[in-house]
Parts: sequence; C-alpha cells; structure tokens
Amino acid sequence: MSKLFEETRINNMILKNRFVRSATWEGLAEKDGSVTPALIDRMVSLVRGGVGMIISGFAFIHKNGQSGPWQIGVDRDELLPGLTSLAKAVHENNGRIILQLAHGGCFALGKLTGELPLTPSSIPEKEKSPRREMTLQDIRELVGAFAEGARRAKAAGFDGVQIHAAHGYLLSQFLSPAFNRRTDEYGGSIENRARFLIEALRAIRLSVGADFPVLVKMNSRDFIEGGLTLDDSLTVASLLVKEGIDAIELSGGFLNGGKLNPSRMGIDSEEKEAYFSEEAKAFKEKVSVPLILVGGTRSFGVAERLVAAGIADCVSLSRPLIRESDLINRWKSGNFAKAACISCNRCFAPGITGQGVYCMDEK
Repeated sequence: MSKLFEETRINNMILKNRFVRSATWEGLAEKDGSVTPALIDRMVSLVRGGVGMIISGFAFIHKNGQSGPWQIGVDRDELLPGLTSLAKAVHENNGRIILQLAHGGCFALGKLTGELPLTPSSIPEKEKSPRREMTLQDIRELVGAFAEGARRAKAAGFDGVQIHAAHGYLLSQFLSPAFNRRTDEYGGSIENRARFLIEALRAIRLSVGADFPVLVKMNSRDFIEGGLTLDDSLTVASLLVKEGIDAIELSGGFLNGGKLNPSRMGIDSEEKEAYFSEEAKAFKEKVSVPLILVGGTRSFGVAERLVAAGIADCVSLSRPLIRESDLINRWKSGNFAKAACISCNRCFAPGITGQGVYCMDEK
C-alpha cells in the first residue's frame, strides 16, 4: 500500500492517511460567522470522500479581522453551538477537523467590520484605502483573541487549531519586511518580526494545553518585492519548533499576487505541480515536526513522490477537492487518474455572490 494511505500522527491526533484538505474559503457561513447546515454538509462530504484531516476555512478571531463575507467566526462564545455541531458531524463520520485561526490585518474589509483595517506599519505608498497602524495594546489584544479562539475550538470539539501566518494576512504581514517597517520590538530583525506570531503560539498553548494539536500555515517566501525570504522563513520555523508547534503547513505568496507569485492557474502538467517543493526540501533539513505541503498537487504520482522522497509528511489539497470531494477515495480504489480540477479558479466566483464556493464546470 502507498505510504499516502498509512496512518500518521500530529501530537496525539491519529490521521487515517496523509491527505489534508487545506483551508479553503467555503462562503457558506452566515453573515455573522455562524455555522450553517450547508457548511456541515460540505465538511461531511470531504470526510466521506476520504480526506484524512480537514482544515477549516479562515475563522476570524476578532470581528475587526474578517476579510470576506460568509466566513466562519470564532470571536465569541455565541458561535459555539454551531462550531460544536460541525465538529460532531465530522467525528460521527470518523474524520478529523482543525479550525484555522486568522485575522485579515490590512486585508480585512471595513464594510464588514465597521473599523479601519489594521496594519503593522503605515506605508502610504502601499495603501489604496485608509488603514490604522497597530499599537502595542492592539497586539496584546489580538494575542489574547488568538488564545480565546483556540479555547473555543477545543471546547467545541475540534481536533486542533491552525494559526494562519501565510498569504499576507495579519501575522504574515508582521513577518514580511514589505509590510512591517516598525521600529519597536515587533519590527526590524526576523526575530522581532516573528514576535507577534510566537506570542500568539505561547498564548494558545497556555489556553489549550500540551496535548492539543497546534499547527501553523506559513509562507516559504512571500514572492513579492521586498518580501519574506526563504532564509527568514527557516528562522521563523525554527523558532516555532522551539516553542512547541506540532506541524507546519508550507505555502507561499500574497493575496494581492504580483509577478513573482507562483500561478495557481493553468496547472496542466506534473512539472507545474507542487510548486513549493524546493522550499519544502530546505524546511525538511531544518525542522523536525511534520511538514504538510500545499501548492498545486493534482496527480497521485506527484503526491506519492513527495512523501516517498521525504519532501513532505502530508500532502494538502484545496481546489481539487472543490471539484471532487471523493478524490482521495477514488485514488485509494486504484483509479489514479489526475484530479479533474483544471485550475481555472472559477470556483470562487459563486462564493462572492453568496452561493458558496463550488466547481462551475461540474455544475
């Protein structure tokens, strides 16, 4: 049997295989961030389709961090009943689910939050709309919000949490010299730029205990001019491991793209798949915790080679599972045809109009 279908472990959590559904905005929550039956059905379909572990879509830890409509919220106790129902439904189908904790930072939407978006530094030449530079009190408040979000996730029955520090959201902005030009203890050296993330991890760990899985999603590089480099990312990873992170999901790039960004579209050959694999090799040389690799994998053979070669411990998928929620079971049955996803990104268009994310070709 392929190593992809072996059991694996993250902290005390046993996974039935090495396939992960990477955090994907589903567009199926209520406007206030509460869980809906449609969102539960989507998660259950992924578990029944064979995914070893689901990472939820972006769950905002504070209202001022909401970056899009119909996102899950974990910012207040009133949301616990729906979150509990979601975790319970996944467990009833023998699945595992992680709640992704996130804050949009300068990419939060003021029309949803009613506040100016927060940013590590005021950089007028980068700002197309008003933003507010964070104070030390803002940072302390959001460190607490990450911890409270993790507490709620554990209380709701989730199997763990993932700190979102990738793709240009708030913690990623602090890591990136393109966005973080602070002159206090949260700016300058990579150790200082990582301070917010490390403090959030420490607060989360105090909130949930040593045995509750805490993961992070982080950029290998920002792929923007003046952004986070691979060397700095490796330093951040080493700091996270020292502080007790249980697994790292490796990604890259920024929300606002740029010519340096790897393309998520037009992945029509194996050579274009797993586009962060070289960075993953560098990570595996430096860190000892499980490494989950996301980024363009569409073929079973590519996924199998990543794990067999020790480039990654788990393979994370997003868009292919929007098209085929049962892709993993199909591969397990011996049908190794490439994922049907054609990497067109049209699946997110209906989400923007409130219909939820789905594959428009499949419809």
